Amino acid sequence: MTRLKDIGTAVAVVLVSLSVMTLGSGSHLSQAQNSAQPKEPLEKVFPHSNKCKRCHERVFEEWEASPLSRSIHSPAFRASLEGYLAFSGRKDPGMCLRCHAPHVNVYEDQAPAFIEQVRSGDPAIDGVACSQCHLIEQVDRTKQLPKIKYALGKTLFGPYKDFVPNKAHESKDLDLFRKSNLCLNCHFAVPAAADLGKSNDLLGPWESSQATKSGKECQTCHMPEQVGESANGENKRKVANHTFPGRIGKLRQEAAKLEVETEVKGDQSKVTVTVQSLVPHNLPTTHPAWARMVLDLTIRGKNLNKVFGEQRVYGRVFANAKGQRSAFDFEATKVLEDTVLKPEETRKETFSFPTPKDTRSFDVEASLSYAPVAGPPAFLQRIEAESSKGAQDPVFQPIPIVKRTLNVPLN
Repeated sequence: MTRLKDIGTAVAVVLVSLSVMTLGSGSHLSQAQNSAQPKEPLEKVFPHSNKCKRCHERVFEEWEASPLSRSIHSPAFRASLEGYLAFSGRKDPGMCLRCHAPHVNVYEDQAPAFIEQVRSGDPAIDGVACSQCHLIEQVDRTKQLPKIKYALGKTLFGPYKDFVPNKAHESKDLDLFRKSNLCLNCHFAVPAAADLGKSNDLLGPWESSQATKSGKECQTCHMPEQVGESANGENKRKVANHTFPGRIGKLRQEAAKLEVETEVKGDQSKVTVTVQSLVPHNLPTTHPAWARMVLDLTIRGKNLNKVFGEQRVYGRVFANAKGQRSAFDFEATKVLEDTVLKPEETRKETFSFPTPKDTRSFDVEASLSYAPVAGPPAFLQRIEAESSKGAQDPVFQPIPIVKRTLNVPLN
């Protein structure tokens, strides 16, 4: 398998969120329910994705380009892992891996070895790959936190009723693979150090969104149907896309829309930007803790010179036990600010500024983007050092979502 250790996008840390939990006394963890330690070696129970590639080349190539394939490779994740280990004193070494390499739920005693592989920058184990998902038989939502149950054997589960029999493994159609419940074990809430109430929630009231009520599931957008072959050489049919589009890919351009209105009154002008979320979950989801969106307004006057600029930030700001702002949600004991856009929410932002002078018109530029990674200097330096691209790593770059521009004439 091609190693993607030098791609440091925060996406890998966002789409493959850590399981919800609280740390310290009375902590509760979202874990697999397989309590018995399997006797077989890990590589036999959870086959490496390289083995799946032999028969499922299309799926493998899509997955390899996805953020899930980088769940334990990205410099941002490795730097965050170091931060967690220092914070927790290794009291629960497998915490971050329960979603970034979920087979640790079954092989908990190997968590320290998993960590050393991740820290090497070139782990031999998979993170979130084929068997880590397709061995899930059940997601239990009867408790406060979703829990997964693996069926450890030679049967792989999926959404196809017309699967092709083969000698490599048994196949079984499971309705769970068409439902959002499959995703909730890792994409449910913030892994905070204290109960933050609704601010622990990554998705917000998604089940009451219009999209959910209309029958859309997570897979509708993040694993969209396409025509292709599931296994090499089989007849083409409708199959699920495994690039898991989100912040990466064109899907993000469908996440929100902007409307811009202007009002000029003599020496003062006003711009109202209407931001509408088009997704049925919080925007952004707030794990990792630096996950933010920025609405940037720029006014350009004569000769297109910038004469005014202002921003609005959407996200959550956490505080640690000392009351200090923290870039790590696993340290969070309090929410200082919460400006997240709720599912399908529309919000109006008003900007006031002096009317540009000595010009017949001015330009308004409104853009919404995912913000670059933020945090303490030592953390950012660690990411830069971990990446072969250094300061040019994509994690340090904004990711555009939508932009609107217009020219405003002046009398």
